[in-house]
Amino acid sequence: MTRQRPLQFPGACLQLRLHFAKSNPMPEAIIESLDHEGRGIARLDGKTVFVEGALTGERVSFASYRRKPNYELATVGAVLSASALRAKPGCPHFGICGGCSMQHLDPAGQTAVKQRVMEDAFWHIARLRPELLYPAIQGPVWGYRSRARLSVRRVPKKGGVLVGFHEKRSSYIADMDSCAVLPPAVSALLPRLRRLVDGLSIADRLPQIEVAVGDGVTVLVLRILQGLTVADESALREFSEAHGIQLWLQPGGPETAQPFHPIDAPPLEYRLPDFGLGLQFRPNEFTQVNHGINRMLLRRAVQLLQPGAGERIGDLFCGLGNFTLPIARCGARVLGIEGSQALVQRGEINAAMNGLSEHAEFVAANLFEATPELLAGWGRLDKWLVDPPREGAIELVRALGEDGPGRIVYVSCNPATLARDAAVLVREKGYRLCGAGIANMFPHTSHVESIALFERR
Repeated sequence: MTRQRPLQFPGACLQLRLHFAKSNPMPEAIIESLDHEGRGIARLDGKTVFVEGALTGERVSFASYRRKPNYELATVGAVLSASALRAKPGCPHFGICGGCSMQHLDPAGQTAVKQRVMEDAFWHIARLRPELLYPAIQGPVWGYRSRARLSVRRVPKKGGVLVGFHEKRSSYIADMDSCAVLPPAVSALLPRLRRLVDGLSIADRLPQIEVAVGDGVTVLVLRILQGLTVADESALREFSEAHGIQLWLQPGGPETAQPFHPIDAPPLEYRLPDFGLGLQFRPNEFTQVNHGINRMLLRRAVQLLQPGAGERIGDLFCGLGNFTLPIARCGARVLGIEGSQALVQRGEINAAMNGLSEHAEFVAANLFEATPELLAGWGRLDKWLVDPPREGAIELVRALGEDGPGRIVYVSCNPATLARDAAVLVREKGYRLCGAGIANMFPHTSHVESIALFERR
């Protein structure tokens, strides 16, 4: 039997991409709610159906692309009764490109969905409700993405090289000539990058381009699996100068990435004007993708933490000092703890550059293997700022003793692990969940960034 490709929902046009025979009409359903990935949830004949592209309250027809005994995964075929929150997608590639999943939902609706995802995680995983829900942190929803990893592949049937994100549920690269969530200047480079790579001798040996945008510099890191010819080098220099960007080459792992042209470009930096800070970074070092939301999130975190002169505060999973240095600027002494030695060194450089070396100390430690003995070695910390990756900080919170910090501000990129860790803090370690809210760090995606405050009872 020949398998049909999954039905793709193209966003604005609401038309079927596959036509079914009249004798086999598509089923219909009423969407009851959205799940944590932004898919519509419907109940049909005792089975849960997750429908991509459908919104709460809508009546839709749908086509299933995966069937299991208790659930189905489907894409919307036609919207028969539309939600008032349905929006026209701002990108012509929405529905094909896998970079965004929620452009069909009004931005205010996206924020509400993410807030509900966080609340549901607290309740269903930890049986907790925050004492206070903070207003959502929101900002521009287009052109916000200062970091991206673009895939590259030569596809003769598509006319040459493709540069962009993968298609939904596919290893294929979307045929895109723009991206509405990238900064406009970077989006405009996509078709030019296609032509550039297509003309290189290593077009089949260049699988990835990393984008890193600072406040004054844009860097593109080309992942190359073969050496360049003299003609290749000339083409890259010409491209760099024509478009005012810095090109780096990465022949091996991330540590091999080095500037190619121009060599003397200013370093990447993002500024935090509320705190009078500038933080430098390499293009392969972790920073938040949304500089505007990051500034607002920092403001919220410092307000909740209330750092003061004379306090000693721990910034756990501190990275290159994104939270460490604003806290130090408020007069506290801060111990930044990070698993990556390279980021520890970057934090020290940023502290020195901003005149905060006496207030900010950085050390390397594996916080995923935290023990009471490790915590004791840090000395007394009055407060914590915790910003872990998606895995959360379960070993860290389990290692807390009776002399733990009086206040913890927890920044999370995964509501499920935040809720899991909150359950330990509240039920085992004597803390209250004083408040929580979301930051829309990744508009048009299902990614949920959140911030929560815990205080000792």
